[in-house]
Amino acid sequence: MIIDCHYHLETKLLTVDKLLKKMDESGVAKVALMGVINEPIPKPSEFLLNIFRFSLTHGKFHFLAKLLGANFTSEGNLKIPAGTFQIYLNPDNESVFQIVANNPDRFLAWVFINPRGGKDQILELNKWKDKPGFIGVKAHPFWHRYQPIELLPVAVELAKIGKPLLIHAGFDEHGDYDVLLKKVPDLKLILAHAGFPLYSDAWGKIKDNKNVYVDLSQSSYLNEKVTRQAVKYLGVKKCLFGTDGPYGLHEDDDLFDYGFIKRRIEKLFPDKEIQQKLLGENFLELIG
Repeated sequence: MIIDCHYHLETKLLTVDKLLKKMDESGVAKVALMGVINEPIPKPSEFLLNIFRFSLTHGKFHFLAKLLGANFTSEGNLKIPAGTFQIYLNPDNESVFQIVANNPDRFLAWVFINPRGGKDQILELNKWKDKPGFIGVKAHPFWHRYQPIELLPVAVELAKIGKPLLIHAGFDEHGDYDVLLKKVPDLKLILAHAGFPLYSDAWGKIKDNKNVYVDLSQSSYLNEKVTRQAVKYLGVKKCLFGTDGPYGLHEDDDLFDYGFIKRRIEKLFPDKEIQQKLLGENFLELIG
């Protein structure tokens, strides 16, 4: 079974019906949905993306990556070369679980939690954790501007029930998940986008931790080289297929190219057993 572990329910960019159609065309059985954290952002130019990717993967140029993708207004909104875009404090969980209820055979659900969003994180988890399709918690320390240790209460609960926490880490203190793992060593942690923004530096820290994984989502952050290196360094069992849709490359219909990440994995790893693990088997084992 092929499962996309990382997809945002942004119907302004791709309706549920069109997503289901693209899933069928791509041979994807299920998608793990999460709420939307930002208003739609226009796709940056390929020139800027190439500079961004280069600066992310070359330590001496990390300052440039921060300049291009880590600037925020006093209101907490994202400021990038394409403009200023609103960051939502509390991504919508209700819509996600409603879609899962309407399509239980095709969708799973992450609960999106922000410890600085004004909602008690344990109450929010308890509100949804017994609903059909629940698989774990998604959090974004980078864009919500907090240290991962602030997720400690929900991390403790997730470890008790054996469900994962998927985080989009950031630079400096917004990417310091080591403290959280020391406090909750049994936590199953997934680092989005192959450990963005530190990549190989992060891989060295998590390689021997059996409870930490990466997803291989996004076309803006990851290219073929980083994808290949992540799997080679960490091993097949620690890597998961995700898209981060509907953000990324578009097809001729001007809609999200849903099959792009899957095709990239199939191209880079032609061995069918490896594909099976990356494209779904690992994630199924992880979520129990």
